[in-house]
Amino acid sequence: MMFGLLFSLKAFANKLDPTRNGEDHPGECKFHAFKTNNYKLHFMEHPTGIRLVLTTEAGAPDLRELMKFIYSTCYVDCVVKNHLYKMGEPFKSDGFTAMLNKAIQQHS
Repeated sequence: MMFGLLFSLKAFANKLDPTRNGEDHPGECKFHAFKTNNYKLHFMEHPTGIRLVLTTEAGAPDLRELMKFIYSTCYVDCVVKNHLYKMGEPFKSDGFTAMLNKAIQQHS
């Protein structure tokens, strides 16, 4: 369900983007967040295909820098560089969880 929502919102944002002329071609995704009365959903898709989604309170600021940090530091260091991890498989890493919690606490 979440994938369908994000796929549709990303396609919609790409169609509205005047620099794409309605074409759906590769490039930076212009869809970063949407807000409701109750929450804000933040989205970041990386060239590797990894998608990060955060939900926050509706008044939260732009979290793109935090999401870049989560990917480049927490995910890459604790998951990608782990020689036991196989791409595409679910992972469980205490190191990742600890780094993620620390990054979020420092950001708030």
